[in-house]
Amino acid sequence: MLKSPGMRKRQRCATSENTTNTITTVNSHFTMIDLYTWSTPNGRKVSIMLEECALPYRVHRINIGTNTEQFTPEYLKINPNGKIPSIVDPDGPDGKPIAMMESGAILIYLAEKTGKFFPKHSRYQVLQWLMFQMGGVGPMFGQAHHFMRAKKDEIPYGSERYGNEAKRLYGVMDRQLEKNTHISGSEYSIADIAIYPWVARHEWHRVDLAAFPCVKRWYDALGMRPAVARGMSVPQPN
Repeated sequence: MLKSPGMRKRQRCATSENTTNTITTVNSHFTMIDLYTWSTPNGRKVSIMLEECALPYRVHRINIGTNTEQFTPEYLKINPNGKIPSIVDPDGPDGKPIAMMESGAILIYLAEKTGKFFPKHSRYQVLQWLMFQMGGVGPMFGQAHHFMRAKKDEIPYGSERYGNEAKRLYGVMDRQLEKNTHISGSEYSIADIAIYPWVARHEWHRVDLAAFPCVKRWYDALGMRPAVARGMSVPQPN
């Protein structure tokens, strides 16, 4: 039987039987971490990571839609940039409290704290794909959302420019995932955790995942991880 190009491409995507095999145990010796977040892709990176690492944490909702909560003097002491997410870990380096901002930096910090999802043998591969998310996927997808959804009157130039760039980035990921089970190689890492919440909004930037079958395979597999599902539901609605 002849097979369509789409079928052949799907078969070429790297796969792993262990992709969704997740067993987490609560590490009770860790101190409660305070997470300041909102229901955005950047915020959900950190809640997913906390869930994956089975770290105890307490959620503080910072409604960035009000454009006031993130700029209170109290919050600016934690995050001088007035953004989310942020964490405060009372048991930071050398046992001293630490406040962290910037989602990518927080992922690295939590990975090094727990020794999870940042394998030493592929450290630089993970870092480069994490930076791919920080410098490309996040900003470009975010701009696509702005022009396609947030503006009262859509600006076609903005939608076309950032929509095309979003699709180009999906193509980069699709080619990478054709050869690898996960975005930085064979192991699940903070690079996957960083990218997943942005791909979860693919409909917002008008991308059909069927056009990127290797991304879809990866996305569906990560969505079956219990910790990912829990992290994506943070913060809970009022």
